[in-house]
Amino acid sequence: MTEAVETDVLIVGSGPAGSTAALMLSTYGVANIVVTKYDRFADTPRAHITNQRAMEVLRDAGLEEAVVAQATPQYLMGQTPFCTSLAGEELGRLHTWYTHPARQAEHDLASPTSICDMPQHLMEPVLANAAIARGTRLRFGTEYLGLTQDADGVTATVRDRLRGDTFRIRAKYLIGADGGRSRVAEDIGLPMVGQMGVAGSINIVFEADLTRYVAHRPSTLYWVLQTGSDVGGIGMGLVRCVRPWNEWLIVWGYDINGEPPNLTEDYARRIAHQLIGDDTVPVTVRSSSAWTVNHLYAERYHTGRVFCAGDAVHRHPPSNGLGSNTSIQDAYNLAWKLKLVLSGAADPRLLESYSAERAPVGRQIVGRANRSIGETSRIFQALGLLSTEDPEQMRANMAARKSPGPEAEKQRRLLREAVEFKNYEFNTHGVELDQRYRSDAIVADGTPAPVPTRDHELHHHPTTWPGAKVPHAWLGRGAGRLSTLDVGGRGRFALLTGVGGEPWIEAARTVAATLGVEVVAASIGPGADYEDLYGDWATLREVEDTGCVLLRPDNYVAYRSTALPPDPERALTTALRHILALDLTTGEDDGH
Repeated sequence: MTEAVETDVLIVGSGPAGSTAALMLSTYGVANIVVTKYDRFADTPRAHITNQRAMEVLRDAGLEEAVVAQATPQYLMGQTPFCTSLAGEELGRLHTWYTHPARQAEHDLASPTSICDMPQHLMEPVLANAAIARGTRLRFGTEYLGLTQDADGVTATVRDRLRGDTFRIRAKYLIGADGGRSRVAEDIGLPMVGQMGVAGSINIVFEADLTRYVAHRPSTLYWVLQTGSDVGGIGMGLVRCVRPWNEWLIVWGYDINGEPPNLTEDYARRIAHQLIGDDTVPVTVRSSSAWTVNHLYAERYHTGRVFCAGDAVHRHPPSNGLGSNTSIQDAYNLAWKLKLVLSGAADPRLLESYSAERAPVGRQIVGRANRSIGETSRIFQALGLLSTEDPEQMRANMAARKSPGPEAEKQRRLLREAVEFKNYEFNTHGVELDQRYRSDAIVADGTPAPVPTRDHELHHHPTTWPGAKVPHAWLGRGAGRLSTLDVGGRGRFALLTGVGGEPWIEAARTVAATLGVEVVAASIGPGADYEDLYGDWATLREVEDTGCVLLRPDNYVAYRSTALPPDPERALTTALRHILALDLTTGEDDGH
């Protein structure tokens, strides 16, 4: 075997997690190699919803515009109907992805970015090509076989699938982003909770011009309820728009305890026509595949110098659209920490915070996604579909809602409430933006976690509480406008203060030079570095003008001080040393 190839970080897998890790590491100047056993990027749409937090990551990486240019915009995503077929009767409709006028306002206030629909086969090349342009070395057709690790690094054995020979890659750290059947996670013995294969589904990718059935109600998702259909019983299928209005993906269930369907082209076309409700529409089937619904998460995301991210550590159905978003955020969380450890600015103990911060998020979204499947049963119950197995009786029960009288009126009310309840699947702003971190990479200020004033899953609650993402507010400099998130990011710490907080800025310069980290410091207010254009930052910051909010490179609040302490340099030194794991005790009173 030849001499090992060397790099700082080896990444196994080129999906959303792996490509984002490579992108951010290369952006930060960290040498990395990506290997994937496949010969290309994803060739089917797969994941697609890209929420505001993931878009904030892409904004920080300089890719927001590249994604927006290819994605389906928010205004074409959210008129989600429940119907008997696309050409058939509509049973109800729900504003999804924050397109309801009231929710649109919340969405626009929460972030400088917008949710969009960016299918995975389009997203992966954007991420990976940018990573390659910034220094990543990517090898297709290179299969991970195993690893060994020691005190100084990790040695992975890989196989070139074209030539058949094996070679070794020596890295200081390894990231396993190799998907829902991760060999890396298995090799390092990550403790898993849950079950694989709890239900069966098939994907059918096809082309058809469905403009006349959908353009008047533009949506990413069309839910089709067909009693007595090929799957038997209720028969709920999903028609997903990949590109308006001629590229589509169907998600259709099958009994996982029986034989999977024979995925012939004729079978796929028949299912497509069945859900469209019009056999005369020309349908071109591009692919079909079977997959399983999983309910599994890792309790810990790393062992030694090997870290896992994405589907390797959280496996769940696509409900809520959280999969690729969470994978992107896993990588974003880990990359800046690896950069600081590899540069010598942080102690390796900083990397312990990755599992502490991201594993609870993975557990939450696995539970949330699987729970959403069960929440659809309220619609079935309202339509009278759970009281019988006879398709004819099911159809009669559905039709009963159109009759006069108190029973039908009650049924109509229950159906409206059941459809509205699906807000918990499609409009969970709090789940997306309010992921709170508790770890040694956060300096607690002794205040309790903020108590949400509204439903904590449906609504975003901005706060500067340490462990929360910094609230978005528009700032001005000259004729330009930027977000508070734009002041931070780019691999740097950022300190935000107000009028009278100038000593914090001097302290930031001194401490940054002493500790060897980059800290950008800025004052916000009239006559300061940035204007608080609408007064939003003053409302959201939860500290006085002379206080400060310190952001980590991922724009999470790591430390805050309500006012100017007697010695801001000492206070900031203590906080940063704690965050960087240079001193995991807070030391003497820092005066904040």
